Amino acid sequence: MAEPLDGQKVANQLTARLSLRKPQRESLHTLADLLGQLPLSKEPDLQHWLQVIRQHYPTMQAFERDFPSLCFALATGVGKTRLMGAMIAWLFITGRSRHFLVLAPNLTIYEKLKQDFSLGHPKYVFAGIPEMANTPPVVVTGEDYEDGRGVRLDYAVPATLSGDLLGADASLHINIFNIAKINARDNKKGAAKSVTAKVRRLQEYLGESYFDHLAGLPDLVVLMDEAHRYYADAGAKAINDLKPVLGIELTATPKTVGAKPRPFGNVVYHYPLSCALKDGYVKIPAVATRKDFRTDQYGQEALETIKLEDGIHHHEYVKVELENYARSHGVRAVKPFMLVVAQDTAHAAAIRARIESEEFFGGRYRGRVIEVHSNQSGEESDESMQRLLAVEHDETTEVVVHVNKLKEGWDVTNLYTIVPLRASASEILTEQTIGRGLRLPYGKRTGVDAVDRLCIIAHDRFQEIVDRASRDDSLIHEKVYIGSGDDADIPDREPQLVESASVSVVWAADREAGSAAESAGRYQVQVKTEQQAKIAEAAIKAVQEEARKVSSSERLKDEEVQQRLVRRVQRALEEQRPAQQQLDGLEDETAPSAEDIETLVRSVTEKAVELTIDVPHIAVLPTREVNYGFPDFDLQHLDKIRFEPVSQEMLLRHLENDQSASIQWGSQEAREARPEDYLVRRLLDRDEVDYDLYADLLYKLAGQVIAHLRGYLADEEAVENVLLYWQKQLGDFIWAQMGEKQWTTPCDYQGKVIPGFDVLRPATYTLAAGEKPRHFRAPITDKRAVRQMVFEGFQRCCFPYQKFDSVDGEWRLAQVLEDDASVLKWMKPAPGQFRIEYRNGQNYEPDFVVETATSYLIVEPKRADQIDQGDVQAKASAAMRWCSYANQHAREHGAKPWCYLLVPDDQIVIGVSLARLKAEFCLNDND
Repeated sequence: MAEPLDGQKVANQLTARLSLRKPQRESLHTLADLLGQLPLSKEPDLQHWLQVIRQHYPTMQAFERDFPSLCFALATGVGKTRLMGAMIAWLFITGRSRHFLVLAPNLTIYEKLKQDFSLGHPKYVFAGIPEMANTPPVVVTGEDYEDGRGVRLDYAVPATLSGDLLGADASLHINIFNIAKINARDNKKGAAKSVTAKVRRLQEYLGESYFDHLAGLPDLVVLMDEAHRYYADAGAKAINDLKPVLGIELTATPKTVGAKPRPFGNVVYHYPLSCALKDGYVKIPAVATRKDFRTDQYGQEALETIKLEDGIHHHEYVKVELENYARSHGVRAVKPFMLVVAQDTAHAAAIRARIESEEFFGGRYRGRVIEVHSNQSGEESDESMQRLLAVEHDETTEVVVHVNKLKEGWDVTNLYTIVPLRASASEILTEQTIGRGLRLPYGKRTGVDAVDRLCIIAHDRFQEIVDRASRDDSLIHEKVYIGSGDDADIPDREPQLVESASVSVVWAADREAGSAAESAGRYQVQVKTEQQAKIAEAAIKAVQEEARKVSSSERLKDEEVQQRLVRRVQRALEEQRPAQQQLDGLEDETAPSAEDIETLVRSVTEKAVELTIDVPHIAVLPTREVNYGFPDFDLQHLDKIRFEPVSQEMLLRHLENDQSASIQWGSQEAREARPEDYLVRRLLDRDEVDYDLYADLLYKLAGQVIAHLRGYLADEEAVENVLLYWQKQLGDFIWAQMGEKQWTTPCDYQGKVIPGFDVLRPATYTLAAGEKPRHFRAPITDKRAVRQMVFEGFQRCCFPYQKFDSVDGEWRLAQVLEDDASVLKWMKPAPGQFRIEYRNGQNYEPDFVVETATSYLIVEPKRADQIDQGDVQAKASAAMRWCSYANQHAREHGAKPWCYLLVPDDQIVIGVSLARLKAEFCLNDND
């Protein structure tokens, strides 16, 4: 084969192309580091391999197989399949191997892997890698290996390519097999019985079995997904018989299964669930109960019913919150479901019957429950498994009841509520129980609690779980309360979804009946017929689309624009008409006249202009690359560090805890060859630090910390103990001083105004069941409850309803704006309304935008004691920069200038004028 390329350089390129997360990146670099020193061969010196690996990764104890096999233990939800693709790509691009066997432990994962390795699939693991785009890999599966796909040239060259048969010898081959296929014999009716597994039987086109063909390849690499499933005798023997040059094992639980599990001895990288939680790669698990709940007052069945009911309360609450988030942010909606963990199959059947009964929420969930357990067979089991696999998209399934079928591979993004029945706290806290629901639906946390949280309903184990949660390595990071009080986190009645549209359509009869808010008429276009309603709805959509093409909202009133809007509405109405009415002789006699359409289009346009603040689209870009750097310096205030070793007894107790052994801190970190590496590795997580440029400085500062530790600790064992347990705090100590010394290349910015503006999109809010929007002048007795309230009654706001985050800042400011005669209109911008970037691309969304007769104001009310905080000032600087470009554009087009106001909340009082606030707190003074 060709001389291997620079492995670390290829790993860096793959990291960038695949946007690998931190644990994926570190795993890939670990592989590159080891294979840079250890060549692959069919006759490896395993003792030499062990010696080399232990020098860098002391957690490595022994190979578990007859060939070199390395285990990468990554938490559920971090992305093991993507890492698998990156490792295959790295081995292929560096010339180390082109033949791979990917093993799946069950049918679910097998089908998923086939999709993920298929070109064109949305989750294709090689997307963005040029070497794979030019020559896609040949994928061989357990269904088609007998066709010769992995051997014959006509299969080896993909049909989509030109067909260079000679080049096929260099193509990448990926075999994907379910482990059962390796040992499977024919058991179908009429099939010839054989003691030999099918894949080991002679294939005429090969002259040997396909299994022997794989075993004879000089560069076969075996990748084992959910590796703890391949330690049974039959599976382990089959893998050893393949004689690969390398094994790569991926699992979230690096220990064998069975009554007496033992930890793997070949782990070279461990990224446990506790780290994934801290780094924000998965949902935040929370435990829920009711306030003042006493378990001893209820029997077993009554307790289960209460937990199921509260699970439904949380499920319905999350359903509304997810819909609200999707509407507000313009993303796909997520349909959540609830998982009930039953004790046994009889218990599961009883639970399903109870949930589907008329007594349980009036039978609302009848037909919306699936039951999955090992005793099911035939059509019932097949149907349940199909619904289970489709639960992310199946609108009919809201509750899944299971006993023991939810194993590895069934990882969904829309599990938000778990109700474990008759389970101990240790069972509830295992990754097996909650790991299936930790994946994030949008790939990252959103900052919205309901969207980012997985809730476990555990009334009977609440205190026990909360006590365990005090540990740093605990899976449970939050506790929530279900109930009807103001202090409840989750209401026990489904909340309402309130839509606040700046322009909406209402029937005149409804308006006359007083069904709308008192001040809502200014936001509504009144219609009298269904046909007029259709015209008005089409006009609203047309105005929203046209707004993106004109320079200001006033231009929408131009006669030329109005005619375009009328034609757009006419086309939309034509498309809505039934097909038969468009045939000759079947014209719709009630088709609206052009005059009717023009009247409604003009009415909608006037409302949109009246209730829109023209926020320009401004892209602010640096004129050159921004670089960071650090001067040489010595650490100060080392005398403040007095961390003591954590007792070995506590470490052992963590390690011996079967339920958390895979996630506790003592085993999550690979022991470092040099003590400085504990701290340097922490510092390299910072994007601003370039190892190649600042390795000397990093090791110097880490060495100063270690010298200080050695000065007061008893021995090296104590030093390493402190480095293991307190490395985050020590790393933060160093980084704080590096941050003070950091320099940044001066960088100018260039702002570009993009044509068009946005007609305000509807905002959505949640409101407690039975509650109504309250007048914004009604007194608030409990300031903590303001975020749960929806307000109405505005005369100058662009929306009929609003929510506020604070009383002294936002709620008071809304009253000031409503009272000030100079204010034409104001709004709280919806997500994405502004594009103001600060601090490495984060988006800043101001609290208020105000239009007066002479200017536009961005107003940010802030607690007086927070004004000088770094984050607040960074946002202010970005907003002032945005205003400078907006004002440059305004001067060129004769528009109003923009001002940015950062106002302490103690200055916002009834009676204060906007003019005074502007005079005192405008930071850019219209440039």
